[in-house]
Order: sequence, then C-alpha cells, then structure tokens
Amino acid sequence: MNPRLVLLPLLATLCGAAGAADVRRVETGNRISENVPAPDAALTARLQRYANTRSAGFGGWNESGDGMFITTRFGNTMQAHWVKTPGGAREQLTFYDEPVVSLEPNPKRNGFVFGKDVGGSEFWQLYWFDLATRQTRLLTDGKSRNESPLWSRDGKQLAFSSTARNGTDTDVWVLDLDSGERKTVVTAGGAWTATDFSPDGRQLLVQQSVSINEVHPGVVDLASGKLTLFPVDGGKAAFGPFRFSPDGKRAYYTSDEGSEFVTLRAHVIATNRLVPISAKIPWDVESFDVSPDGARIAYASNEDGFSVLHVVDAATLADVALPALPRGVMSDVHFSPDGRRLGFALNAADSPSDVYSIDFGSQRVERWTTSEIGGLDASTFATPKLVRFPTFDKIGGKPRTIPAFYYEPRAKNGAKAPVVIQIHGGPESQSRPVFNADIQFLVGELGFAVLVPNVRGSAGYGKRYLQLDNGFKREDSVKDIGALLDWIGTRPELDAKRVGVYGGSYGGYMVLASMTHYDDRLRAGIDVVGISNFLTFLEHTESYRRDLRRVEYGDERDATMKAFLAKISPTANAKTITSPLFVAAGANDPRVPASEGQQIADTVRKNGGEVWFLEFKDEGHGFRKKPNVDFFREAMVQFWQKYLIGP
Repeated sequence: MNPRLVLLPLLATLCGAAGAADVRRVETGNRISENVPAPDAALTARLQRYANTRSAGFGGWNESGDGMFITTRFGNTMQAHWVKTPGGAREQLTFYDEPVVSLEPNPKRNGFVFGKDVGGSEFWQLYWFDLATRQTRLLTDGKSRNESPLWSRDGKQLAFSSTARNGTDTDVWVLDLDSGERKTVVTAGGAWTATDFSPDGRQLLVQQSVSINEVHPGVVDLASGKLTLFPVDGGKAAFGPFRFSPDGKRAYYTSDEGSEFVTLRAHVIATNRLVPISAKIPWDVESFDVSPDGARIAYASNEDGFSVLHVVDAATLADVALPALPRGVMSDVHFSPDGRRLGFALNAADSPSDVYSIDFGSQRVERWTTSEIGGLDASTFATPKLVRFPTFDKIGGKPRTIPAFYYEPRAKNGAKAPVVIQIHGGPESQSRPVFNADIQFLVGELGFAVLVPNVRGSAGYGKRYLQLDNGFKREDSVKDIGALLDWIGTRPELDAKRVGVYGGSYGGYMVLASMTHYDDRLRAGIDVVGISNFLTFLEHTESYRRDLRRVEYGDERDATMKAFLAKISPTANAKTITSPLFVAAGANDPRVPASEGQQIADTVRKNGGEVWFLEFKDEGHGFRKKPNVDFFREAMVQFWQKYLIGP
C-alpha cells in the first residue's frame, strides 16, 4: 500500500439521508476526494495523449526585436521561454512549481517582469528576470496581491497594481527598477490599474474598474501626484486601456461610450477632438496596439466569438493589406520594436494556442511555435458550428435567440448521442471556439455532443445583452438553459434523456441552479469552483473583490436584495437536486472559497443525493498543475461514463 494513501471513512451515516451511502474520503498528498473512484488504468492510457497537448502564449518581443518571450508548459506548469526565430528551439528560462503569469518584456533592457503566486492564492509577487545574467529579483513585498505590470518607454519605471497599502483597495504603485524604490501614485480607493506612461515618463494613464460596464479613466501627474479623471458621457461607460501615441499627441482607447459595442477611438489632446477608428464594425474591439513610430494601429474585433485582425494607417485610417490567417481567437497583439512585424497568439477549436507574427514587408505569416498535440491526429479534431436557439422572451416582437457553439456527435449507427452543456464563468465572460482537450475526448472518443452556450449576460454581444442578467434578473440566464434543453429535444441526433451540465466559477453556479430548476431533465452535473450561496460567497470572497461582485450579483446589504439572493441560492433549493453531482474545488481559492463547494456537497448528501467531491490543497480558482488537471479530467470522464452512458 502506498504510505501516502490514507483512507478516512466517515463513521456515521449522513443525517437525514435516507438510504444514502457513507462518504468514502481519501487523502493523497495535496488531493482530497470523496466518493471519487480510483483511476482506471485503461482510461488513463486513453486520456494520456489528450493530457499531453500543450499551448503557447505570446509574452512579447525582446528589446531589440530579434526574438520573443513565450509561455508554455514542458513540466507541470506554464513557464517563461525564449525563442530566437520563427520555428526555432524554445529555451526555458524559469523553472517553478507554480505557474508564471503577467510576463512583460522591458522595452529597453534585456529582461522581463513576471508574476507568480503560491498554490493558486492569486497573491502574486512580481519579479525581474535579467536575461543577460539569468538572475531573478523580487520587486514586491512578498505578501500583498500584485498584478498588471507596465513599463515606461525608457524601461526605468514599472507601474503595477497592489493591495499592499491596506489589503482591500488596489492602488497603483510605481517602482524604480535600478534602486527598487516603490511609491504609491493612486490611493483613491477601489480597484485601479495603470494603462500607459506618457512618452516622457511624467504622466501615467490609469483607470478605476467598478464593473465591466463602468470604468473611470484618468491621468496622474507623477511629480505632483495629482489625479485628473476624464469626463464620461452619461457618467457611466465601459473603457479598455488608454494608450498614448508615441509622440504624446493622441490617446487611443476602447469604449462603449455612446455605443452598443466597445469601439476603438483616438482622442486628439490639443484640440479635444474624437476620431472614431472602428465605428463601422458592429462588434467589440478586444485588443489593440500602436506601432512604435505611430504609423500603424492594429486591433482585433470579436465577431460572434471569432477574432478578426485589422491594421490601419494611423493618419488616413486606410486598411493595411494583410495575409490570410487561420480562423480562431487572437490575443496579445504587439508590434515589434521596429514596427515591421506584428506578433500575436492564435487559438482555434482544432489547434491549441500558438504564437505567430506577420511580416508587413513580405506579407508572410510566420509561425514561431508549434505546440504538441500528444501525438493525436489534428485532422480528426471536432470543430463547432455556431447555432442560435430561441429562448423564453422576445426582442423586436420576435423570440430572442441565444448563441451556442455546437460540437456535433460522431455518427454511431444512428443512435442518439448523450449531451454535455458547458457553461462559462464570469458571468461577464464569453465561450469562444478555442481548443479544449476535454471536449475533443468527449466528442472523438466517447461519441458525445457538446453544446457551449453564451447565455444572456455574456460579453461580446453588446452592452444591452451583457446586462440582461444583472441583479433581480439573475435567473433569466438559467431560463436560457431551459430553452436549450427544449432545443435539444428537437434534434433527432441528440438524446434529451441523457444530458449533463458542466461549468466553472459562475458557470458552477449555473450548473447548480440548472439542476434545481430542471432536475427531471438533467442526468448529472459537474460544478467546478462554483458559487452555491450568494450570501456566504459575498461574505467570504476576498475583500478586494467584494464590491466588484456586488455590482454584478446585487448588494446583500439591501434587505430586499439579500432576501432575493437567499431565495435563489442553490443551497436553499438543493432538495430538488436528485441527479448525481460532482463538485470540485481549490483550497486556496480567493474568489469562490472552497467552502462553497463543500456546503453544497453536504446539503445534497443530506437530502439523499449522490455526490462526488474533489479538492486540491495546492490550487485556487481552477486547476493549473498538470497532475491535478490529469486527475480531475479522468474523474470527470468516469462521472460522465457512469451517469450519461451507463444505464
């Protein structure tokens, strides 16, 4: 017997669980599981290739532009790597048990800043990595939560957000890289982020995030410390980062101010003139960059979940010719230091994220990384089609439709396929057609169909759609899942009697809420780091997040809202959950405490329900370490096999 394996069966039958089995609790290293079966050797072997797929993220160009930094995983976690040429060898630079995040190359020095936490706590510390000496230096206090690093153009100053002052407010700090001296420059309360230094390093563009719908931008004079907020039409709007043009004469930014969608604009500082750049595109602009000489602007629009790249001449706004790109989801768009190339990461449903660049002179697409896919045949990967299903309410006199990505089942002798509905978190997020090894296994190996909806409240479809689930309208998004179940019932290839629902974070709440409303139409559900009670969630989430979440879910300090949140919480309605439930949590989760998972597991069990429970002591809000991801993936597949394929 493995000496690390400790069996701790509960001695008493759960109270009130008529006929319910005792809980079999197993602790192995950092893993706690309850009623989760042991790994199956044959299934482990089938999953290995899917478990060994990798992806690469674009960290940015080095200061000379003759290479780039990427993040990828060759051990158990994502680490920083250096690549000199397209398709060249990757040299690993950091070697930590914890993942590396927020990699930002210095624009003038041969090195980069990165973030790292412990055990998924999200209390990131920032470090300087000197590529010449290969030495690493801690830049922050080792205790607070630090994020969003930003370099000045001369590479001497680093701005970042930190909770160091009081543990609750997220202030903006500026650090001198040479001396290590740190000082606060914004302490106005709330959640603040720096978005750009002025070209001369004397001013800093900043913004306060109240919600996804409300951001307050401004500028700080670094010598005097004076903060000046910019006027906002109507007093409330969403804003993305503001950035100065290289000559300091313009500020580029994205906003939905006076618009349904987030568009790219330029503010001419001397004349106070607004120049619309992407107004002709009826979709959100999700990222942009300005070339170092100010001649070109690159931006990516999110068009029904897919990214579309645009590059325009900054003076005329005329489109710059671009080579054809694979269809997918783009991120981290950055010009090279000489402005001749544009780097980015590109992810697609049938291809993990990899790093590319466009050479404007040759019109070539250069592929810098080719991530491994575990020896699988990429030509067999499933790609989804975009469908829209009608829901319960109307818009313009017609039924409102909800978008979803549909991974169709592989035909198997005409038999109807079991279905998994996968719901994103956020809730102000968006499911997009990116590579997902779990979905590929379910569709390719088990013959499942997978539906990935963007219910009301999702980002990417305009600000009115985004606000359709706020406050007292919370359960309208759950009704969208009911409408999707109706749609499944109309499809001859789908088995409406074998449907499971899966989601993480807010998606975990949606799993639990769907099971309380549609228990008779769902065979099983998997809740990963999900909210089970809004009141206990708001009480125990980290203090720096509480006000941000109150804007979305409702302020429990209001008696009417408190009563509503208590009424709709899954723990209050758990008696209606009779289908099997799998709950997974991270012990160090600062967003949705692990207690949210444990309390719904306990409540459902007391009502006689079947519950699997899994917790990792070295994880936080989701699972990022390969051994943990692998174990969870196998347990998930066993759960679906038992309850969606089994009798």
